[in-house]
Amino acid sequence: MRDQPPYPPPPEDVLEIGAPEQFVALSHPLRQRLLFALSHRPATISRLAAQLDAKKGNVGHHLKVLRAAGLVHIAGTRQVRGGTEQYYQRTARHMVVAEPQGAGTAAMFAAVAQELDRSPAEHHLTLRHLRLSPAKARELGETLARLVDEAEENAEDQPVHGVLVALYQQAPPAGTTSSA
Repeated sequence: MRDQPPYPPPPEDVLEIGAPEQFVALSHPLRQRLLFALSHRPATISRLAAQLDAKKGNVGHHLKVLRAAGLVHIAGTRQVRGGTEQYYQRTARHMVVAEPQGAGTAAMFAAVAQELDRSPAEHHLTLRHLRLSPAKARELGETLARLVDEAEENAEDQPVHGVLVALYQQAPPAGTTSSA
């Protein structure tokens, strides 16, 4: 695009989410949508507000929260009609929750649930419980991560889809011990 200078890719390939402020930042649906919108290129508050049909003040506030949590940064600026326009960019291409914690995970799931409700297209949501050895569980986790990484297309004209992948070992019933 002519009105946006070229920017390098995000400074990090993978960012491990673990700090409380990062979970708080990810708990709001608009902040999730902002991260989706910034997944391919930097954008200004005005462009994000138009793209997400949100007020510029709300977008600016939520970008400030994301920036304080280290999830976005200012990738550059340019002079516009006597002012300075800032381009925001994700700090990493991929974000992975290092050690999920109950409250943060619940907040993220709530934000994703709201996105599912807003989705204009049919979505897929499945919960399964599988009996797996630790080696097979590790293999499944790696396969899921690879599938998600390989699925992305670089077509700017295609809609953005959210993908949430969780693989966890179910806690044993109270009063029993795990053999793992």
